[in-house]
Amino acid sequence: MLITDRQQADEYYQALIERDSNYVGCFFVGVKTTSIFCISTCRARKPKRENVDFYTHFKDAMDAGFRPCKVCRPTENSQQAPPEVEAAMNLVRDCTKAKITDQQLREAGIRPIFVRRWFNQHYSMTFQAFQRMYRINFAYHELKSGKTATHVALDSGYDSLSGFGYTYKKLLGHSPTLNREQSVILIDRLTTPIGPMFVCATDQGICLLEFVDRRMLETEFEDLQRRLKTTIINGENQHIVQLKTELEEYFAGQRQHFTVPLHSPGTEFQNQVWQVLQTIPYGQTASYQEQAIKLNNPKAVRAVARANGMNRIAIVIPCHRVIGKDGSLVGYAGGLERKKWLLEHEKTHA
Repeated sequence: MLITDRQQADEYYQALIERDSNYVGCFFVGVKTTSIFCISTCRARKPKRENVDFYTHFKDAMDAGFRPCKVCRPTENSQQAPPEVEAAMNLVRDCTKAKITDQQLREAGIRPIFVRRWFNQHYSMTFQAFQRMYRINFAYHELKSGKTATHVALDSGYDSLSGFGYTYKKLLGHSPTLNREQSVILIDRLTTPIGPMFVCATDQGICLLEFVDRRMLETEFEDLQRRLKTTIINGENQHIVQLKTELEEYFAGQRQHFTVPLHSPGTEFQNQVWQVLQTIPYGQTASYQEQAIKLNNPKAVRAVARANGMNRIAIVIPCHRVIGKDGSLVGYAGGLERKKWLLEHEKTHA
């Protein structure tokens, strides 16, 4: 949303002049003379007051025609976890067998209240819930390896088997004794030059990659859990690690093809459409009509368009490369400005 309150805009402009880090992520400033937008800490030369507009979200700035600044990289740095939060998350990842206490955070130079506030604002969950999910994820893999529930419960820092069983069932929807027949979907968050994204993966591969502000994202999560008959919990596996590396290379212009395994539950027709999407060469585009012809079903243009819109794995399955028959940019769940950015990025590095 464009900031129209003059007093608030003046406050933001002063924060921009002072490079105030306390305002990172609170506003995005669009510079009308350069058509770029920045965050409060940008090191670039400061524009005049009359040459700037302020927005509450980077997508609003992009929709207004501004491009991300290459100096401060606003879509990445405004959403990236600050050092204290990153350090707290690393403590959790490195110690999956026990709960990280406030005292341990303080000993590591981390403010517990700062971490809690950041998690509530950016993850829509508490830091304690984040910890529980990682511990349960560790327990899930231990049970899969053949260890008993009692052994895993004690090894995961639980005082009793009943407490472990209750937490496990609450998060995964079934008791630990059923674990070998069950699977989970792991979810993590990453930043990109055009905004933060959620990534989900099973043992088979990546099953979701979406921008966090995508419309109907909750519905996608529910549909994915229903199709795979399991639940989503915070965590990371080898597929998520590989995707993060490949995405970093993609956005740096160093990768044109993804090799990370995919797991895309859907109808037979949807999977055919998604497979055809992956045949569109990097740096090129195709229309829905052309996609339908590739499927030997030229009259199925609308069905192809619907299946294209149901793609859950953005960028890797490149639905952004599909355009209108007349060459115009057509619907993209992540927003047309992102679609335009991705096409220009690929054209530049093709």
